Amino acid sequence: MVKIRRVGDDVVAVTRISVIVPAHNEERWLPSCLASIAHARSVATRQSGAGHATAPVEVEVIVVANRCTDRTADLARAAGAVVVEDEHRTIAAVRNAGAAAATGDILVTIDADSRMDERALVTVAAHLALGDVVGGCARVEPERHSLGIDVTYALLHVAERMSGLGGGMYWCWASDFHAIGGFNEHQVMGEDLDFARRLREHGRASGRRFRRLPVTVTTSCRKFDQFGDWHTFGLVRQARDVRASLQGSDRAFADRYFYDIRS
Repeated sequence: MVKIRRVGDDVVAVTRISVIVPAHNEERWLPSCLASIAHARSVATRQSGAGHATAPVEVEVIVVANRCTDRTADLARAAGAVVVEDEHRTIAAVRNAGAAAATGDILVTIDADSRMDERALVTVAAHLALGDVVGGCARVEPERHSLGIDVTYALLHVAERMSGLGGGMYWCWASDFHAIGGFNEHQVMGEDLDFARRLREHGRASGRRFRRLPVTVTTSCRKFDQFGDWHTFGLVRQARDVRASLQGSDRAFADRYFYDIRS
């Protein structure tokens, strides 16, 4: 149901954005993530509505507390977020649990160890208001720099330009999210790029584009901190395990690299 409110002398429709944050024992990273969302929310609510190109914006934040044994859920509630408890061991299912609880017209997903640009939400609303955009992603940058990290990200950005896809933060109308079935819960890793690909194909079928936002998501370097700044180049030695995890036939690599170290 469309929500309305009064802006000056007018009664207008309100665009509601739900920001979904999957979080497994993220008490170290979550506060800065939520602070960045709060700042982006203040910018979006200030720069939308009367006198602006987009409808007024309201933002809800949903933290999906996944198998947490620390203060993640308490910190989320203290920050005013809706908390959804979830026990899945697949990040796709965790993201979908947040989407199922969302009340927004627009869904945005961002990881708990990342921070969004202050203009991220107002830019999402403006792009989707055009009507010719199905959704998209954002540019990702690391929180720190070294030669190994910079080379890794340079190659990542080349791959994104070649594929036309990307990551960092996904956004789309909730109706389109549900139309493509959300994230694929059979994939224990790589679910983000799979989602992006299916969203792009869905958009093409209706004449809408998949876009990478001209804003940045800054993400932690904890994988580099744990495995080394050049570790991604060593993954070739684990190619068989990586492929098996991507195909869902064996989750050993995904557990080592994602699910068992995030505490």
